[in-house]
Amino acid sequence: MTQTVQLPLWLFVLIVLFAAVTALSHFLLPSVRWFFRRRFERAVDRLNKRLKRPIQPFKLAQRYDMIQRLIYDPEVSREIALYAEKNNVPENVAFQKAQEYAREIVPSFSAFAYFSFAMRVAKFLAEAVYRIRTAQQNDVVFANIPDDATAVFVMNHRSNMDYVLVTYLASKTSTLSYAVGEWARVWPLSSLIRLWGAYFIRRRSRGALYRKVLSRYVQMATLGGDTQAFYPEGGLSLTGRLQPPKVGLLSYLVDGFDPDGPRDIVFVPVAINYDRVLEDRVLMAAHARGDRRFGARISVVVAFILRKFWQRLRGHDTRFGTAAVAFGDPVSLRAYGKVEDVDALSTNLMARIEAVMPILGVPLVATALGANGPLGVMELEAEVALLLAQMPAQSVAVAQDDLSVEVARACRHMQQHGLIAQSEGVWAVMEGQQTAVSFYANSIAHYLADDGMPLDAADAKEISAPAGS
Repeated sequence: MTQTVQLPLWLFVLIVLFAAVTALSHFLLPSVRWFFRRRFERAVDRLNKRLKRPIQPFKLAQRYDMIQRLIYDPEVSREIALYAEKNNVPENVAFQKAQEYAREIVPSFSAFAYFSFAMRVAKFLAEAVYRIRTAQQNDVVFANIPDDATAVFVMNHRSNMDYVLVTYLASKTSTLSYAVGEWARVWPLSSLIRLWGAYFIRRRSRGALYRKVLSRYVQMATLGGDTQAFYPEGGLSLTGRLQPPKVGLLSYLVDGFDPDGPRDIVFVPVAINYDRVLEDRVLMAAHARGDRRFGARISVVVAFILRKFWQRLRGHDTRFGTAAVAFGDPVSLRAYGKVEDVDALSTNLMARIEAVMPILGVPLVATALGANGPLGVMELEAEVALLLAQMPAQSVAVAQDDLSVEVARACRHMQQHGLIAQSEGVWAVMEGQQTAVSFYANSIAHYLADDGMPLDAADAKEISAPAGS
């Protein structure tokens, strides 16, 4: 027992390392994890006190636990058995496929990453690129959502800045979980998006097993009170107009809803409009080709952010006009009653988005010049005033008491963007830019009659408001 044992130095070092790792894993690391976990929980408690809708336990659950819960869900298990039978494969192979889908979908939310990093980035980008305006009713609409209901933001999709803008505006009241498409599945963006609570979806997947895993995750998150946000159009608008809605995610929410359950679902229509859509040329080119291949590269996005940051540091005004967000009348799924037709509900929500679409300076000038041809400064202001007088007042996001300044600012932004030019005091659409001008005018075209003349406010409200609202 007391004899000396000789070992090679490399073997001795290896034994010491294994012993150290064992000691750390069994004694030290649990204590360290407990220490940081307690600090994290206290930080979340302080954070929840200032949020209108506190972070729910579901969102704070460990990603591994969430994946396990999802793949062992009874409905997913039944779909796994059907997949195995249909494809003539062992059930363990089908189970691994479901596990792969779950790992792809489930986020790994980090409150620290969301509030200390994502919010700062969103705030910087939003304020560096746009002047932000919000409708007066927004705070009231959000405050009236019951605490025991899950809020689901249903938004039109004009730009990838929509994510940044709405995340920034909602950061003072809640956290948002987005459904994000394939465009964001590139490193390092994919890792950051997971930390910010977004979940990935395959818009082109038609497999029943994948759809079941996705639907059950969405239903679990909603039942857990996780505030959701999605775009019923399914993609960016290529023309500036609202697109026909798709019902995929909406149908998952409806199918998993229990009217007698503990949580209601409240859909909040969100209308977003811009004086300048950053991707407008890319979107119009895709529309002209008849496809949706945008060809955007992450390097272009990073270069844009760095350029804006440098310009702001030098004190330059880097903004492209105004971005406005307005909340429409919410829809309680419990009060709505049994949903016989998901398409009708989707159309209802899109109509509520249309009814509060912000009316901005560039769309107004684009409408006036597109319909009336070249106009002098005074004539242009008169045409814009005529449009405003016959549009819903609650949707106007320009200062009507200082209209000449608003029109001049809109013209300057359009001139810098190469859409219009001034000659001898007359503003006119530049050659070859008619499509681009129409792209911006289309964002408020639903307020106009078929003959191109403005509707009065009552008619616009009657057309936009869905039955039963």
